[in-house]
Amino acid sequence: MQSTIHNEQNGLDYTLCGEYYPPNLLPPQIEEKEIGIWGMRHLRYIKQHKKVRYTNLMTTGKLNVYLVEIDERAQNMKAVLIKQMSEHKGVNEMLKKRNQIEWVRKMNNIRNRVDEIINNEIIFN
Repeated sequence: MQSTIHNEQNGLDYTLCGEYYPPNLLPPQIEEKEIGIWGMRHLRYIKQHKKVRYTNLMTTGKLNVYLVEIDERAQNMKAVLIKQMSEHKGVNEMLKKRNQIEWVRKMNNIRNRVDEIINNEIIFN
């Protein structure tokens, strides 16, 4: 008897266990990449509010790849927005030399605004 059988009608593989062929229901094993803060936030959101999307990604084995992609998009967007906003608001090295407390206040304001934009555009979408 064969140890593995593939059914063309349903696309499932079956492995011989004793006298029976139970289906292989585990998703394919892929290399897991580390997920950053943005990916973890999105994971928490889809687990609570988008259960069908979460289940589909989990059962197809694409959850990790999806979350890594979300994390990379958010990090790239954060870097670009911080640079653009700081240039637009005149937050530069000259201000940092003249008035460090003002520079820190403005940079924190920009970072908080960028975090809100990323949350609305990517994470909670």
